[in-house]
Amino acid sequence: MIKKYLEVIKPGIIFGNLISVMGGFLLAAKGQIDCTLFLATLISVSLVMSSACIFNNYIDRDIDRKMGRTQNRVLVKAIISPSIILAYATIAGITGFILLYLLINPLAMWLAVIGFFVYIFVYSLYMKRRSIYGTLIGSLSGAIPPVIGYCAVSNRLDTGSLILMLIFSLWQIPHSYAIAIFHYKDYKTALIPVLPVKCGITLTKHHIIFYILAFMLATLLLTITGYTGYKYCIITASLTLCWLGIALQGYKSTNDNKVWARKLFIFSIIVITLLSIMMSVDFNNSAYLKPPLH
Repeated sequence: MIKKYLEVIKPGIIFGNLISVMGGFLLAAKGQIDCTLFLATLISVSLVMSSACIFNNYIDRDIDRKMGRTQNRVLVKAIISPSIILAYATIAGITGFILLYLLINPLAMWLAVIGFFVYIFVYSLYMKRRSIYGTLIGSLSGAIPPVIGYCAVSNRLDTGSLILMLIFSLWQIPHSYAIAIFHYKDYKTALIPVLPVKCGITLTKHHIIFYILAFMLATLLLTITGYTGYKYCIITASLTLCWLGIALQGYKSTNDNKVWARKLFIFSIIVITLLSIMMSVDFNNSAYLKPPLH
C-alpha cells in the first residue's frame, strides 16, 4: 500500500524537478553552500510538488480512465479513496508551504504558492481541458522550481531568477509537445485539446523548432549577463543544437512520428539535466552578482 501512496506523487516528475531546484540553488550560492538551507529547500519544494501532483491525479481521474497509459493509476482503480487522497494532498501542501516560510524565506513560499495555483487551478482545472494554450500556461508553473531554488539563496527576484524562469518555461513547451505527439491517440481519445490534436502534428513540429531556438537564445543569457562561464555556454549550446537536429528530423518522420517524438522527449530531459548541472558548477563570481543573503 505504501507503494500506491508513492505512485500518486509521481516520483519521476518530483525527481526531475528537484534537479532544476538544485541547479537554481547552486547557481545563486556560487560555491557558498549552506547545507541545512539546501536540504530544507529540497524537502519543502518536494512536499509542495507532491501535493500538486496528488491534486492533479484527483482532478484528472476521469481523463485517466480514457487513456491507455493511465488506466491503471491508483485513483482510476479506486485503490485509495478520494477523501484520503485529498487529505494526503492538503497535508503535504500545507506542510511544504509552512516549511518554505519558516526555514527558507517568504519569497520562496509565495513563488511556490503562485506555481501551485497556476498548475492546479488555471492549468489542471481549466486550460488543460479547454484550450491549446494549456501547454503554455503549464510551462509557467513548471518553471517555478528552479526559481524557488535560486531565491532560497538570494531572497530576491533579480535578472538571474527571471532568466531561469524564461529558460525553463521555453524548455517545457517542446518537451510537452513531444509527449503530446508520442501519446497522440490517448490525448485524442480523452478529448484533451493539445496542439497536435487540434492543429495537426506538422504545425506542432514548426512550434517545436521555434521554441527550441528561443530556448537556445535564453540559455545564452546566463553567460551574457555574467551568471555562468563559457563552459556552461558551450556545452548547453552544443546540446541544444543536437536537440534542434533531432527536432528537424521530425520532418522526415511523417510515417513514424511516435518513435521520433519519444527520441525528442528523452533528449529534452538530457538537455535540461545537463543544463542544471552546468549552471551549478560553472557559476561566475562576477560583478553582476551580489553575495548570497544566507
